[in-house]
Amino acid sequence: MEAATNIDIWKVIWESGLVVKFVLFLLLFASVMSWAIVFKKRKALKYAHLNNNQFLDMYMGAQSLTEVMEKADAIAFSPYKQMFIHGHRELTKVRETSGEGMKIHFQNYGFGVIERALKKGVNESSLKLERYLSVLASIGSVTPFVGLFGTVWGIIDSFTGLASGGATIDAVAPGIAEALVATAVGLFAAIPAVWFYNHFTNQISVINTQMETFGQEFLNVVERSVMRD
Repeated sequence: MEAATNIDIWKVIWESGLVVKFVLFLLLFASVMSWAIVFKKRKALKYAHLNNNQFLDMYMGAQSLTEVMEKADAIAFSPYKQMFIHGHRELTKVRETSGEGMKIHFQNYGFGVIERALKKGVNESSLKLERYLSVLASIGSVTPFVGLFGTVWGIIDSFTGLASGGATIDAVAPGIAEALVATAVGLFAAIPAVWFYNHFTNQISVINTQMETFGQEFLNVVERSVMRD
């Protein structure tokens, strides 16, 4: 029995048809873009956590909200910081508008204006944290189908040789291998993209929960401050 012949994948790719080569180029480009987004998001979320902790330490150790506002510029992007800035600005506007009647204003109208300001900070932070995640999700969902298209096209191209009736499996096998490479590359691009998309989505969900907790804490501080005045 003759020894089985190993197929050289690089040779298969090099000798593939123009359409399959174009598909492989698209998949390679998508994979590179996917990993670029992964490294960028890992760095962004890491610093978001660190800056949140730094801001929270400063916030808990401050004597007043005004002191926190003065020190906030020294901290880089932080979801907590974004929420605090919007909430404090709205509180300042209410104080300037109502003057001595700020306590009566909140008693009559509640703290809805502060809650909406905090929500604005949450929305701005979420948009920044979720940037490029839609691209990662698209890569994870589209690339398997792009690879499948390359596979189907390659198989069609391979079997056209059978139409004359003289082709053998030895002649068709390299073409089928060429076609299946497209599916493999598509999965190679899609699997990490899907995994990291789910990973980052979970991390952002945790941050959103933490922002909600911080917002409630900020409202408690404002309410105690107003009622004490």
